[in-house]
Amino acid sequence: MAEVTVSELAESVGAPVERLLKQMQEAGLKHKKADDSVSDDEKQTLLRFLKSSHGEEVAEPRKITLKRKTTTTLKTGSGASRKVVNVEVRKKRTYVKRDPAEVAAAEAAAAAEAAAKAEAEAAAAQAKSEAEAAAKAEAEAKKQVVTPADEPEAPAAQEAAATKAPTTRVDDMEDRRLAALDARRKQEEEERLKAEEAKRAAEEELRQQRADAEAKAKKEEETKGKHGIAPKKTRHVEVDDAEDKAKHTKKAGHRASKKVVAPAAPKKGARIDLARLDELEDELATPRRARGSLKLNNKHGFKKPTAKKVLEVELPPLITVSDLASRMNIKVNELIKRMMKMGVMVTLNDSLDQETSQLIVEEMGHAYKLKSDNELEEALELSIAHDGEMISRAPVVTVMGHVDHGKTSLLDHIRKAKVADGEAGGITQHIGAYRVKTSLGEITFLDTPGHAAFTAMRARGAQATDVVILVVAADDGVMPQTIEAIQHSKAAGVPIVVAINKCDKEAADPDRVKNELVQHEVIPEDWGGDTQFIEVSAHTGTGIDALLEAISLQAEILELQAPVDVPAKGVVVESRVDKGRGAIATVLVQQGTLKRGDMLLAGQAYGRVRAMVNEHGATVKEAGPSTPVEILGLNNAPGAGEDFAVVPDERKAREVAEHREEKERSEKLMRQQAAKLENMFANMGSEEKKVLSVVVKADVRGSLEAILSSMADIGNEEVEVNVVSSGVGGITESDVNLALATGAIVLGFNVRADASTRRLAEAESVEIRYYSIIYQLLDEIRSALAGMLSPERVEEIVGIADVREVFRSPKFGQVAGCMVTEGTVYRNKPIRVLRDNVVIYEGELESLRRFKDDVKDVRNGMECGIGVKNYDVKVGDQIEVFDVKEVAREL
Repeated sequence: MAEVTVSELAESVGAPVERLLKQMQEAGLKHKKADDSVSDDEKQTLLRFLKSSHGEEVAEPRKITLKRKTTTTLKTGSGASRKVVNVEVRKKRTYVKRDPAEVAAAEAAAAAEAAAKAEAEAAAAQAKSEAEAAAKAEAEAKKQVVTPADEPEAPAAQEAAATKAPTTRVDDMEDRRLAALDARRKQEEEERLKAEEAKRAAEEELRQQRADAEAKAKKEEETKGKHGIAPKKTRHVEVDDAEDKAKHTKKAGHRASKKVVAPAAPKKGARIDLARLDELEDELATPRRARGSLKLNNKHGFKKPTAKKVLEVELPPLITVSDLASRMNIKVNELIKRMMKMGVMVTLNDSLDQETSQLIVEEMGHAYKLKSDNELEEALELSIAHDGEMISRAPVVTVMGHVDHGKTSLLDHIRKAKVADGEAGGITQHIGAYRVKTSLGEITFLDTPGHAAFTAMRARGAQATDVVILVVAADDGVMPQTIEAIQHSKAAGVPIVVAINKCDKEAADPDRVKNELVQHEVIPEDWGGDTQFIEVSAHTGTGIDALLEAISLQAEILELQAPVDVPAKGVVVESRVDKGRGAIATVLVQQGTLKRGDMLLAGQAYGRVRAMVNEHGATVKEAGPSTPVEILGLNNAPGAGEDFAVVPDERKAREVAEHREEKERSEKLMRQQAAKLENMFANMGSEEKKVLSVVVKADVRGSLEAILSSMADIGNEEVEVNVVSSGVGGITESDVNLALATGAIVLGFNVRADASTRRLAEAESVEIRYYSIIYQLLDEIRSALAGMLSPERVEEIVGIADVREVFRSPKFGQVAGCMVTEGTVYRNKPIRVLRDNVVIYEGELESLRRFKDDVKDVRNGMECGIGVKNYDVKVGDQIEVFDVKEVAREL
């Protein structure tokens, strides 16, 4: 509703103006005069005030919201790419129920406003008609001729006209409005006349130019006709804009004019571009300012590059073909074609080394910049490098030796625990980390497996330690894994303390152990060497104190120190995945202090340390140097033996982890590609390998690595093990589905499948095998591969017959009279014919007779007649009967 004045509102509601103004001021409105306008919102405010002053409850206006939803379909594309998209349009409209009194007041105000508007329009129309009549009468009076005789009558005529003309009284405001309207109308009329005049002048100028051009062309034609010169054919040129027209004018030898000049009229028979003439006419009719803007808008917005752009391409040590194409801003197919011309057959996912990619970039005409693969690692090292105050730390001792020589039992006696009783099969299959308080100070022990499959674990233990305790059984002596432990210790440069265990047995011979170790350059101190030999017994505890003193002495010699007040660094000892807690890693802090909440990076795993647990199961808030702890919070289980470090922020940790993952993936693809190329021609013509597909799940990362490395050594050129998938943690439904798709069996090492996974495996007939001892798993894998081998064919000679005479028979043809000299001759077995101990024929018997009877076999020392198919037998030949047997092969 339009605004009304206070007086109009007072008249519509039937109240005095003064009273209404007073009520409006009480309501908080700023109206003080009767001419002040009142808006709809101010009316609502006044109405709410009046209701509240009379004790009525002011309720909010009731609202109703209507929603409408329409659904249409939109079809895009055609053929196979045709798609149908549903488009839903929702509309919402809200209606408010107004108060009846307010509606009545609004209607009354609207009626008053309409009446006032109608009255004003009527008054304006009447004033306009009277003004037009007065102007008309004045114009007629001017047209009349004034004579001297009529002059005295002029005042009388004016009085009559004045009396005839109706007198009108118009308000000053209406006069000003009419005067403004007249002025604006006159201005518009003047502008229109000026525009028409300018248009006519331009058209006249254009017609004049055309006429001049026609006259000039006609004159030139007549001049050439008089001199006998044939008229030159005109060439029609379409001019797009003023710049092109000026260029054509200059080429023709004319001086280009700044003004837009109409083209000369063509001669007879020439084609006239009427459309272009119309455009020129419109351009001439357009004002100069508008023509300038049109000319600017017609300019081309894109310039085609004139020279090839040379890019500087960063080349890492390994890069995929697709990534290289994107860095050179070309399509992958184009790069592959170029590489095929260079003699390199690749696909878009293949990886290229730095030298190959460098040649390709040069061939494509770009520059290159070699990028080191260790830039991120070097930047990480600089960001985490800190110098702190060095203080002494506890030694880290690794217990190594052959399987079942008593390593864990010896450590149990030191820790006053029974770890060996909890190990499956009585052998250690994990790296255990313990911190033990002794009378000589704290010592951190790492217990490594002694089985042959855990070579990598022993190597990692030697790398992360300060002192190696080499446990050798006094009754067994030096064994293969003992020698391997010595090699790992010497490779890592770690001093060795030899513990000769089981000295309480009757068959113990410590001197034999010393003699055998001397052969491997481990010489006792009492023999002039630098290695301490301690005779101990894990069963009775004899020599344990002497062993601890030897360790402390060795630690004092090494002067072990590490900074404390710096971010932590160390090595991952072991890792696993717990169903309820996620990835769990056992780490050994080598320097600095690891605190809860630190951002940790370990290989390809990263995360914030949410909790730390020591070897006793107690939660700790920080761990100093030489302290083993279990940490929670990593995004996945890191590899055993990986170095870890505390990094400043999560972004850097994620960036380095992704870089390491991408690097490993590229190297794996390179190895696979190299293997394919190497075996491409070697496998041609040979039988396809038989493959045993397995899915391996283990409890910890170290055991998984040991199983995979041992499986890689099993097999030959005919059979092999294919590990479809491997991981740490329990057996899940996804593992069973993967085994079902690839025809594999699932192997679980110290892990189990839950109920739903077992039901799925039973329904799909997927075999799941559980193991707790590693050599049992490897023996069964070896047996399964041996069963897949094709059996070996073994020939066995069962009988030999000498040919004594040859007969001719009309029924059987040539028959050899033979004497069986060895074994038994069978009719249905293959034979060889030997002449002078050289095989000259291999086939089968046609008949075997003794006297006149057909027989199946003839034993040693008996005579027989033998018919050989398709061969002439001579006297003195030997007929050798043999049998072929298939024997199972072993790996």
